[in-house]
Amino acid sequence: MKTYTKFLIFSFTKSFLFVTLVLLGLIIILNVLSELEFFKKLNVSSFFPIYLSLLNAPSFIFEMFPFIFILSTQLFFVNIFEDNQIQIFKYSGLKNIQIIKIISVTTFILSILIIFFFYNMSSSLKSYYLELKIKYTADGKYLAVVTNNGLWIKDVVDENIYIVNASKINENFLINAFITKFDNQYNVIKNIKTNKINIKDNNWLIYDPIIFQENTKEKINSMKLYSNFNHEKIKNLFSNLSSLSLNELIKLKKNYDSLNYSSTDVSVQIQKLISYPIFLTMMTLLSSIIMLNSKKLKSNTLKLVFGLFASVIIYYINNFFNILGNTEKLTVLTSVWIPLSLLMFINVFYLRKINEK
Repeated sequence: MKTYTKFLIFSFTKSFLFVTLVLLGLIIILNVLSELEFFKKLNVSSFFPIYLSLLNAPSFIFEMFPFIFILSTQLFFVNIFEDNQIQIFKYSGLKNIQIIKIISVTTFILSILIIFFFYNMSSSLKSYYLELKIKYTADGKYLAVVTNNGLWIKDVVDENIYIVNASKINENFLINAFITKFDNQYNVIKNIKTNKINIKDNNWLIYDPIIFQENTKEKINSMKLYSNFNHEKIKNLFSNLSSLSLNELIKLKKNYDSLNYSSTDVSVQIQKLISYPIFLTMMTLLSSIIMLNSKKLKSNTLKLVFGLFASVIIYYINNFFNILGNTEKLTVLTSVWIPLSLLMFINVFYLRKINEK
């Protein structure tokens, strides 16, 4: 590897680590303030909110990597502009496009490492964070999970415990469900078997239930059962996909499909992770183009503001298309790859004459 290549990789990586650590510190401070507000009326140790903040911070950092790479690239170019190193590279025959190529490849490699190592770590910490915090929320005693055996719900109503298993979800209905009612000592009170339950609201309507109680069997036309869950709440319980690793997302998608439950959100998240290295590389390219095309701007602050403004626009466009994908207005592939393709086109268009800058 040539000396100038090592130097450029080292300088860019140094800028990346600096920006990441600065933003990590800010995120931890904001998280601590948020957790202190949450726990102000609860009896917990003073270190516990800080501990939760540290667990939650990597997940926020992952979401901010597009901005981190924008800022890192800008900081990298600011440093080589101020020391006039860019002119030294030009005199040595190193063109702008070669500099961009080196830092783009570095970004792509860092992005791969981020997906396979940092994301898996941050999702595990996020999962543990949610597991700890939910104990202090009103929903701490409730649970809903999707496995290859269907949907499982644990609910507590009037000191009675309900365990619900359904093989499928069809719109507002649980299909092929079995409910076991326990007292607070987990002694079985009765079992309910049904082919269909309407869970549109919290007052579940159970169709043609078969009730097993004290060695007797009874079939009735319908019955109502109050639950802390409804269709909307069950759907929202699985919306925090950042707490799942890539392998867990793939497994969850298979479980959703077997349950006949919409896996669109999971598919969008998987595609976002697959495309993430390309997206971060495109952000580095865009930032490089902005810095090399805005040398007439003497103020580095203006360059940084312009770069951040562009990245914010891209971020919201990207989120807009993701929402269209999640709501099935667009296909999953279209919602993820159209904004990325537009970003690629913009970069390629402005890269054509970058050596003249």
